[in-house]
Amino acid sequence: MQITASAISLNVDDVTASATFVKQHFGFSEEMSADGFVSLSRQDAGFNLIFLRTGLESFKPSHMRGHRADGLLIAFVVDDIDTEYARLQAEGVTITTAIETEPWGERFFQVTDPNGVVLQLVQWMTEPAS
Repeated sequence: MQITASAISLNVDDVTASATFVKQHFGFSEEMSADGFVSLSRQDAGFNLIFLRTGLESFKPSHMRGHRADGLLIAFVVDDIDTEYARLQAEGVTITTAIETEPWGERFFQVTDPNGVVLQLVQWMTEPAS
C-alpha cells in the first residue's frame, strides 16, 4: 500500500467557526468547501483538516452521522512551545491547559476551538523513546 494523502475529518456544529479558528490561529488555508464542509491544509502539517457539519445526510457510516468531535485532540509538534504559547495568548486565544512538562520530555499546552475541538501544541524537550 502507498498512502498518497491523509486527512482528519471531524463533525462539528459550526463548520465556519472551527475553520476560521484554525485558519486564523494555526495558519491553515482553505482548499475546498461546500455547504456543511470545509477542507483545510497547511503544507507542513502532513494532512488535511476537514470539518463536516454534524448530521450531514452524505456522512458515512450513517450511524455516526450525529456524533460530534469529542474525546479527541489534534496535536502539532512545534520547535518553540513558549513562543507559540505567548503568540496565541497575544491573539486572545483562551488557553485550555497551561504549559506542562511531562517526565518523559513532552512539553505541551492546549487550546479549544469554538466547537470544543482541543488542539495541543507539543515540543519534545528530550527525544521521545522509540
